[in-house]
Amino acid sequence: MFRTTSRTVAAAALLLSLGLTTACSTGKEAASGGDAAVAKVDGKISITYLQKQGDQEYFVGEAAGAKAKAAELGIDLKVVNLGNDANKTISEVQAAVAQKTNGIIIVVPDPAVGPQVVQAAKDAKLALLTSDDQICTNGPDPSTCAKENLVPRIGFSGSQMGGEVGKRAAEEYKKAGWNPAETRTISAWKQDVTVCGDRVKGAKEAFGAAAPGVQNIDVATDNTPTGAQDKIAATVTANPGVKNWVVWGCNDENVQGGVTALENAGIGADRVIGVGIGAYLACKNWGSGKPSGMKAALFINGKDVGALAVQTMYDKLKNSKEFPKEAFAPTTMVDAATWKSAGVTCG
Repeated sequence: MFRTTSRTVAAAALLLSLGLTTACSTGKEAASGGDAAVAKVDGKISITYLQKQGDQEYFVGEAAGAKAKAAELGIDLKVVNLGNDANKTISEVQAAVAQKTNGIIIVVPDPAVGPQVVQAAKDAKLALLTSDDQICTNGPDPSTCAKENLVPRIGFSGSQMGGEVGKRAAEEYKKAGWNPAETRTISAWKQDVTVCGDRVKGAKEAFGAAAPGVQNIDVATDNTPTGAQDKIAATVTANPGVKNWVVWGCNDENVQGGVTALENAGIGADRVIGVGIGAYLACKNWGSGKPSGMKAALFINGKDVGALAVQTMYDKLKNSKEFPKEAFAPTTMVDAATWKSAGVTCG
């Protein structure tokens, strides 16, 4: 994924070059890109879905769910892969405006572009909805944004997801019977992504409540398997006395990277407890039939989020139904014995 510093600087430069101001301070107005000015659509609805990392398994599923729901509702839907490019985010928002789309659903590569996206939608009187990651109407960091200035979001509850991960990790830890002094937990995530912070915090709190006394190590990553693997490998090297490791993070990528790093360091699967979020990488470990440190994962179905986002946008544009501040899709904890029956798609 993008590097925080360079992307944030790029976003700031874009803000200046485009001459955009931040969104108005009233939460309701900014919440859907100028909510009061968004007109009801009587004819065919056109929606643009802009996604970061569109080739990632989760987002592929999200796009599929969005397309299926759009076909069901008779919506003209365009899905765009933004990759990790903050510059492309702005250009594609401008392209959507020029193409007379009625609404934009967006997963931003960098939350720093949030105010520009909001302002562009507001100026064009377009409905704006985020999925997965939050953006703020008047600042680059959603974690420091007042609740009324957060754009409505469809996705999952980060704190609830993290709580489930922490609980399952604690169950596996207790079952293993490890000594707390010989064990460390690793929290791996991209630290400027608000939903990631919520997930990790939830996991820490739930694990700590159920299994106190284990020291945690925070590891900053780029949310990719290779990025997490490199950073966690360095962490393992710096802690040679640790025998047992528990790994969680923002997504399957972080945990998969951690499990791989530990395996490469010669630490057996019986000394590793990885609990992912997504299950789309975890299932590959289980499908191999080999022992794995990936003990469980919270299954989050991108299809559900994509479909719910499109339905929510349709309800707004066709029926003038107000956006909820947040709407959450369901999650399910799975492991090697249950992932197939739960409906996990393993690419």
